[in-house]
Amino acid sequence: MSQVHNPKHDPAGYRVVPNTSRELNQDRVKELLAKEWELFQKSTKLSGKENVRASKSLPMGVTSSFQHWDPYPISVASAKGAYVKDVDGRKLLDLSMGFGAMMVGHLHPGVVRAVKRALNSVGTLFVTPSPTATIAAEAFKKRFNLDMIRFTNSGTESLMYAIRTARATNGKKAIIKLEGGYHGGYDPLQVSVKPKLENIGDGNAPTPDIPPEVEAGEVFVVPYNNLEYLEKIMSENSHKISAFVLEPVMENISIVLPDEGYLHAVRALCDKYDICLIFDEVKTGLTAGEAGAAGRTGVEPDLITLAKSIGGGLPVAAFGGKQKYMDAVVDGRMAHYGTYNGNPLVMAAVMAVEKLVTPKAMQKAEQINVNTLNKINAIIEEYELPAHTIGLGLKGAITWSKTPVRNYRDFKNVDFGIAELSWLWGINRGIITPPGLDEQWLVSLMHTQKDMDKMVEHFRELAKALRA
Repeated sequence: MSQVHNPKHDPAGYRVVPNTSRELNQDRVKELLAKEWELFQKSTKLSGKENVRASKSLPMGVTSSFQHWDPYPISVASAKGAYVKDVDGRKLLDLSMGFGAMMVGHLHPGVVRAVKRALNSVGTLFVTPSPTATIAAEAFKKRFNLDMIRFTNSGTESLMYAIRTARATNGKKAIIKLEGGYHGGYDPLQVSVKPKLENIGDGNAPTPDIPPEVEAGEVFVVPYNNLEYLEKIMSENSHKISAFVLEPVMENISIVLPDEGYLHAVRALCDKYDICLIFDEVKTGLTAGEAGAAGRTGVEPDLITLAKSIGGGLPVAAFGGKQKYMDAVVDGRMAHYGTYNGNPLVMAAVMAVEKLVTPKAMQKAEQINVNTLNKINAIIEEYELPAHTIGLGLKGAITWSKTPVRNYRDFKNVDFGIAELSWLWGINRGIITPPGLDEQWLVSLMHTQKDMDKMVEHFRELAKALRA
């Protein structure tokens, strides 16, 4: 056992890394994993049948490729509050919560009332201006400290238009993105999402990995938390780099916190080299705090993208920011279109969420998350597990690494065998977390401490089984 190097992280986040740990018996991990997969298939037979049926019309039997896992995913029949019910009739605690889209909970009464009111007496689509969009835009301007905002229908749309807005403003084309960062389906942002290590060269100077189906343009890839290489790229190429796109806190690879001072330094570099700073807050957004990760860290981007948490489960997103950039939309240099943009149905949901996200409600949910993280830390320490915890706002994660994960290369050193077992252990005991082995849980406004304690106790059972 040895001491762990744990550099200071941004105080906006939570990270506890034990000083010591003991290795796991990998034969024991494999033994438990085999038993858990056997148990999974015994208890989810109807989900298996549903996947066979769905695969005849839907590729992989799913509506989005991430939803699939081998041998088949759980198929959900209904949801309410903090729970879902699968087609096998099992009630499961939902800690995935649509990657944050269900931040207020499934079928929250406030959202349901607002949407019903719109359906009954307002309308679903006008394709003309409406006060419903104006009211929502005014609320977001205040909450996220924006000069102007436009609504879209997905995070992918918002990122695409944010980049186009930056290009229209400064006349440059190239972008910088983080290695391991995911920002939706826009081609330039498909570069180096989760590349194979053999394809991407030196960790301190990554080689961009471009999928064969992607027409990326010029994209520079940089490691997270590496200011030296970022400035090198900017100083050599600032004449052609339009924007630096990043999640302020990376949530495509579990939760990866910025080092203390990193985001402030990024802001300064973008100013120095006249590069637009775009914060992708599709996953962070309100789950990070009342004013998003930007508000929580105190770093103001030029443009910001939002989705998921703002819509109460309905498909809505947005991009907005400083007047300098949004003027490109105002004067037509960057024309932004969309039939369903800001339609009255989703604006009703947006304003319902806006009313629900009060300081009191957010503080309560975040305290539940912190309590949960603290309880899991105690188990990690008691059983000397090679793992640590990370949190941001209403989200938390267990990362199976003895050392902090600060970038994509660190993430690739995580023990994914035990990560798979930990995830499957929960699935078999009524706890759903995302299937990527690199995601996080969410404490919604409808989760209670009693709900989260179920996960804590199942994690304790796993720890006991691993050390048996």
